[in-house]
Amino acid sequence: MQGLSVAKQLEIIRRGAVEIISEGELARKLEASVKDKRPLNIKAGFDPTAPDLHLGHTVLLRKLRQFQDLGHRVIFLIGDFTGRIGDPTGRSVLRKQLDKEEVLRNAETYRQQVSKILDMAKLQVVFNSEWFEKMSVLEMLRLTAHTTVSQMLAREDFKKRMSKAEDISLLEFMYPILQGYDSVVLKADVELGGTDQIFNLLVGRDIQRDFGQEPQVVLTMPLLEGLDGVQKMSKSYSNFIGISEAPQEMFGKAMSVSDDLMLKYYTLLTDEDLKEVRSLHPKEAKMRLAEAIVRGYHGTEAAEQARAEFERVFSRKEVPQDMREFVLSQAKPAVAVLVESGLVKSGNEARRLIKQGAVFFEGVKIESEDFILQGSGILKAGSRRFLKVVAAY
Repeated sequence: MQGLSVAKQLEIIRRGAVEIISEGELARKLEASVKDKRPLNIKAGFDPTAPDLHLGHTVLLRKLRQFQDLGHRVIFLIGDFTGRIGDPTGRSVLRKQLDKEEVLRNAETYRQQVSKILDMAKLQVVFNSEWFEKMSVLEMLRLTAHTTVSQMLAREDFKKRMSKAEDISLLEFMYPILQGYDSVVLKADVELGGTDQIFNLLVGRDIQRDFGQEPQVVLTMPLLEGLDGVQKMSKSYSNFIGISEAPQEMFGKAMSVSDDLMLKYYTLLTDEDLKEVRSLHPKEAKMRLAEAIVRGYHGTEAAEQARAEFERVFSRKEVPQDMREFVLSQAKPAVAVLVESGLVKSGNEARRLIKQGAVFFEGVKIESEDFILQGSGILKAGSRRFLKVVAAY
């Protein structure tokens, strides 16, 4: 996509974006980029506080890939220094601080996973410890002069905590200042973030001005609701689709996305023509969405196989061809088999599914958590998990 006009670049950049501050500034930067044949510096920061990425994270990563394809320089900032502080954004309590070894382990995992989306050959990966660990205490303290306590307390999350008499540490006040200084060091032309990051991104503009730089354009992307259609996608809410999940699991989860959210998923997670999507029957649109998501992380063949398997199992009510097996050496409670086989993660999850009427053995609903499995058969948990139980006694 390199060599596109400014108007076409803006059309691509706008897709899915919530806000661009400001679009006029971005247009001028793009015009200068074309004229001077100089790619823009596109910055996005990631605190490596969790090792696994899901589709919610990819909303930002996909926008970065678009900038790469447009010929711009994407800077993937790993906040190994700020990650040890913890971004207070959206938190009601002080975040747990991570040690250096934990941050670096997570950072390496991130790098491996983002290679599924970003062109690593064109990606500039930097760690902000490179400059912050060299700063003296005096230099660090001088950074605090670039903002005020009243500005910090204007943050919505800080205001809420203040109203509840909850603690806010001075360390948390430092986070947006340090994030803003990252933009100075990297001479960022554009910084991307979620809508919950708007305060930190705007602080970056102010600090760049103070250092005599042209302020960065701020581009915010929406937070993606998870499979429950309510909370943002998160492992803690168990409403996520992980980018490293198996194709069939990924396809099945994508099929559970609500019709109301489907177009948003198409917009943020695929490059599909939205006009064509709107013309499809909802069932076919859902199938194509799931197929597009799987294709993006596992390839065309895996996506086609996942669709065929889904249609065979769920449309024709058959069982999967490829099922894990569990050898039953003696009669056991269904809860124990569900957990020991790995079909569910915990006894609590197993009991919850049974209570919801979502566990079946040989097509018969298990009504009680005290149910004892005896003999061979197919155990089904939820709509997508199957286990072949083989009695060996």
